Amino acid sequence: QVQLVESGGGSVQSGGSLRLSCEVSRLTYSRYCLGWFRRAPEKAREGVATIDDYGVASYGDSLKGRFTISQDVTNNTLNLQMSSLKAEDTTIYYCAAGSRPQGTGCWDRSMYASWGQGARVTVSS
Repeated sequence: QVQLVESGGGSVQSGGSLRLSCEVSRLTYSRYCLGWFRRAPEKAREGVATIDDYGVASYGDSLKGRFTISQDVTNNTLNLQMSSLKAEDTTIYYCAAGSRPQGTGCWDRSMYASWGQGARVTVSS
C-alpha cells in the first residue's frame, strides 16, 4: 500500500506563502493520481489540487493561480506551493494517492485509497 507522510505545515500571516511536501513511498500503480485535499471544521473534504501520471494538474476553482502542485519523481515527493494565503485557507491538508482508471481524471475523491496523516495550516488575518 502507498505510504504518505506530509510535512511543511505551519502558521503564516494573510498574504504569505507556505510549501507542503508529501513523501510518497510504494507507489506502484502504472496509472495514478496524487492529490491534496483539505477539510475545514464541519465541512466536507475539498479537493485542492491533483496531478496524474502524465503530469496533468487540476485545481479547485477558488485556488487556481494561488496554489501550485508538483511531483518530484526523483525524490518521491508531492509538493503544494501555496501563495497569497487567506484566513479561509486555514485547515488541515491531506495528501492522497490512488490508482487512476484509464480515461479518467483525478478529481473523484473515491479513487484515493491512501491518505497521509494531515498537515495543519493556519493563516492569521
